[in-house]
Amino acid sequence: MRISSLHTYPVKGGHRLDHDEALVEPCGLAGDRRWMVIDPDGVGITQREAPGLTGLRPVPRPGGLELNGFRVDEPVDGPKETIRVFGSKPPLAARIAVPATEFVSAFLGRPARLAWLADTTARPIAEHALPSDRVSLADGYPLLLTNAASLDAVNDWLLETGDEPVPMTRFRPNIVVAGAPPWAEDDWLGSRLRIGDVTFRAADACRRCVVTTVDQETGEVGRQPLRVLGRHRRFADGLRFGINLIPDLAPGCTGVIRAGETSLALS
Repeated sequence: MRISSLHTYPVKGGHRLDHDEALVEPCGLAGDRRWMVIDPDGVGITQREAPGLTGLRPVPRPGGLELNGFRVDEPVDGPKETIRVFGSKPPLAARIAVPATEFVSAFLGRPARLAWLADTTARPIAEHALPSDRVSLADGYPLLLTNAASLDAVNDWLLETGDEPVPMTRFRPNIVVAGAPPWAEDDWLGSRLRIGDVTFRAADACRRCVVTTVDQETGEVGRQPLRVLGRHRRFADGLRFGINLIPDLAPGCTGVIRAGETSLALS
């Protein structure tokens, strides 16, 4: 079993970055989902209601990033505001990149602002976690791992129904592994997974939503693979694909994982 690819999403809901190696921090991969587009009420805007976010292409740079060529600095002294990742999630403090307001509003065609999580220790993980565990602006957990063989199974089901196969990008993973049997990840839940020199806790299954129907290159919305997951991967808690990981790292500690890494082991 090996890591076949690594990905981060600097802006929640925006386009991905692909990596040969990634720094692992207690809250997830470095730079992953530190930024989020929010509505006037401070609630995150996601691809669920704005699939056009796929076209927001970040390029990290020291002290900030560029979004489709628009330069944004980390608002270290920007106004502090209470935001929510979802309306139902607990509030947390973030800083607003005021100069980006006009750009993100024009990009989405609706009033919007850009928030930055200055303090990566600010957001506890709600479930299946230790009191000290933290997460960035991801939905609920620091990392998402998916299995290439499980995608092959999904695509076989899609071909059987006359639909086109989908790429792994639909599931927006951080870590993709190869060399494991289909759905092997189901049995990893509750275990520790060692990847390189970093240990992760396999905390929870990932329940899938309408974002999987969004083409991550064009923003076009279809019906698959959500329908086929509903037919074959429906559990009491939802439609499952992939598992959520929590780095087993003490505060302030880091590690590195690399694409092609083969030293993966369960404990």
